[in-house]
Formats: sequence, C-alpha cells, structure tokens
Amino acid sequence: MKFLNAKIVLALSLALSAAGCSSNSPAPSGSVEQQPAATPDTAQITQQAFIYAYPMLFNYKTMYEHAIDTKSKDYVGFNKFKNYARAYTAADKDIVTPNNDTPYSWAVLDLRAQPVVLSTPDIPKGRYVVFQLVDLYTQNFGYVGVRTTGYKAGHFLIAGPKWSGETPKGIDKVIHSESDFIVILGRTNLDGPSDLPAVVALQKQYHLDPLSEFEKQPAPPAAPAINWPAWVEAKALSPDFIHYTNFLLPYCEPHEPSETSLMASFAKIGIAPGAPFDFASLPAAEQKEIRDGVAAGKVQLQKAESTTTSSFDLFGNRQELRGDYQTRAVAAAMGIYGNTKQEAVYVGTRLDADGKQLTGATPYEIHFSKADLSPAKFFWSMTLYSLPDRHLVANPINRYSIGDRTKGIKYGADGSLTIYVQHDPPAGDKKANWLPAPTGPYDVIMRIYGPDDTVLNGSWLLPKPNHPAGAATPTAKP
Repeated sequence: MKFLNAKIVLALSLALSAAGCSSNSPAPSGSVEQQPAATPDTAQITQQAFIYAYPMLFNYKTMYEHAIDTKSKDYVGFNKFKNYARAYTAADKDIVTPNNDTPYSWAVLDLRAQPVVLSTPDIPKGRYVVFQLVDLYTQNFGYVGVRTTGYKAGHFLIAGPKWSGETPKGIDKVIHSESDFIVILGRTNLDGPSDLPAVVALQKQYHLDPLSEFEKQPAPPAAPAINWPAWVEAKALSPDFIHYTNFLLPYCEPHEPSETSLMASFAKIGIAPGAPFDFASLPAAEQKEIRDGVAAGKVQLQKAESTTTSSFDLFGNRQELRGDYQTRAVAAAMGIYGNTKQEAVYVGTRLDADGKQLTGATPYEIHFSKADLSPAKFFWSMTLYSLPDRHLVANPINRYSIGDRTKGIKYGADGSLTIYVQHDPPAGDKKANWLPAPTGPYDVIMRIYGPDDTVLNGSWLLPKPNHPAGAATPTAKP
C-alpha cells in the first residue's frame, strides 16, 4: 500500500538535520535508556501504537519541511507565514487532495518560550477567510476567521500548554494548545485569476508576533535547541515510527487521564517520551512481532480509508474526536489538516449510482435540484482527483473544480444544475458545466464552506453520479 499525505498540508500536506533518523540515532537529551521488553502481544500493541502515532508522524513531516529543513522549497522557519498566492494545478504532485479554492497561508509556531500573537486585518464582506489551529496530535483546537471571530480586525494570543498568564492588553482572545508546536493553516478564498491581487493584499496583512514583541517588552530566555531527526518517510512507516514517536511525545504529552493506560501499554514496546529506540538490537522474534504489527496497522488504515466517503467526523478537537485514534489516522492519511465540520464539510464518492468505480471511460452526470443547491453559507466546490494518487487531473481547459463561483456555469430552467463528469468534452452548451476526468479511475470531492443545518444533520446528501439520461440542455444562469 502506498501512503499519501498532504505535504505541508497540505504541510499542510498541514507537520513539523542534524541527526539522522536511523535506528541508532541519538536520543534527545534527558532520555531514559530502555528497550522494548518481550511480550506476547507485541504485534497487537505495535498495531495500535502505529495507528495512534500516524497523524503525529505526518504532522512532523509538514513541520520539518516548513520550519526545520532549510533545503526544503517550503522552508520559512518558525513563527512566520508562508503565503501561497495561487491555486493548485495538475503540476503539483507533492500533496494529495489539494484544495483548489483557497490559497494557503502556512505557519509552524514554537510556543515553548512564549505565546505568539496572530493579528488579522478587517476582512471585506463576502470574502471567506479562516485560520485553522492544529496541534501536534492534528486536533483542530481553535479557529480564527469570519465564521468564528467575524470580519473585524483582531489580535489572538496562541499559548502553549505551559503558559498560564493573564490576558494581555489588546488581545481579543486567548487560545490554548495542548502541544508546544502547532500548525496554522490559513485559507483565503480566490474568485478566479483576476481576484489574485486582492488575495495577496490580504495575505500581506496576516502577522505573527511573539508576545514580547507585541507588548514591546524584553524577550524571555530562548527555548533549548533541539536535535531534530531528519524526516525519512520510509523509516516513519517502518518499526522506526517508534523513534519518531518518542521524539515527539515530550512536546505533546499524552492526555491525562484518558491516555494513561494507553501509554502504559505502549511502554511495553519501548514507546515513552524522549526514550531511545534501537530496533536492530532487539531479538529476532521481537523484531518480527513489531514488523507484523506495523504491517497490520497499515492494513487496518487502508481498510478504514476504503469505507470513508465523508469528512463529517474525521476532524475536530479532542472532545469531538472522543479518543477515536483510527479516525484521527484516517483523517491524516486521506487529507491531513481537514476542517472541523462546522467550518467546512468534504463529501465525496469514488462510486457511481450502480456502485461501480468512477472511470473516465464512462460519462457521468451529477444532478442537483434547485432545493439542493444552497447547502453553504459561504460557497461550495466540487473537485476531481485521479486514483490512486489523489492528484488534480490535467485537462485542456485547465478546470480542476466546479462550483457556485465558476464563471459561465449554466443552470436549468427550473434552477437545477447538472455537472458533466467525463474525459471527453460534452457537446454544445453542456461544456460550460464540464468537470474533466482522466481516462482511468477517479473520485470527486465536494467542499461545502459554512455548511447549513441540512448538511450537518445529514438530511442533505451528495447526489450519486449517474449515466446520462437525456437531461435537458441547460440554459443560462438565472
């Protein structure tokens, strides 16, 4: 199985070199010398631990590429925004299921020494902007944006787990993280190429400042330097996932008391904050059990992915995820840094109305009645991705998504909308509603920004792609 992840995420694919990530890499200072003890359920524990750690691992990947690896093309360092003033195209192969609606503003924050203040400008009415705050566990622990904090300018203090000061003057809200490092994923909606200057102008007004700079006070002592393990994906998906997990745990200490027994179980295979892990030194039987556990974890994740068609409960904070670590892993594997459902919902399908895999060899129609066309407070879009790589699909009209902001889209006389999903362009006026498909298999994902109650309560359903059935030729948009 090939595991794909949003890079930065998107890092974001959206996670976090002096030390290599080999099995004998030096452990962080202060670590305790220990190795896994033989146990009859080593494989089962390893499988469970792999699922638990998977999101943290790929969060670290983003963090490493954006804030640590100076050779990365996405490098910007800690506590700084990197703005992407463009939409993704088929040429972008380093992320999966990219959002083609909103250019990103990425940042990785180091909250160990002091909090960081996120400052946002006045947002014009009708412009969708959101800043999603994601901890090392990949939990969405906070939101700043038009849905949650409104359109007015504001200053928001983001604090790590060890900070407990008074709310500083001039701060509109304090948001606490469970981890010392976090990812911020900002999204600013783009209404076509002509709108790009306005998006860029807004992005330039997004600021991050250490609290001491915001208050114009002397900075506190710097946090200790860290010997970062290099990101090697093959190792992260091998028994050496334990090495990465042990490195990360000191910066996102397991939740008390809900994870106390879980961590006690994981300790049997050598998982503990800051502990070294030397797989090569283990007995052959122990090595086999751990390898088997990793393999079983991959199979478990693959099976869970294959039955997931909606983002409904994949993303959220700790309370919303309710200790469901498999769901957290599926979310990271299918589209790390997805939004909590109140912010946006992603609904997709890879099967047609007959339960068959969608493929460019067959033309399809997705028909919305007028009543089903307004499930979004802000806007909606539908994007097509090739399988199994989940990339955007090159096509002659450079259209990767379609939605209520698509220029020239045509509606039926009754206000309905039919989208034509196929490899070859449809005839006549139908081309205005064409979503180009590859020759091979694909899936489609609908993103609903600001979903209404019909989406949240499950009464609204995404129509299944159907074979053409002589639908009326659409007329101009009313």
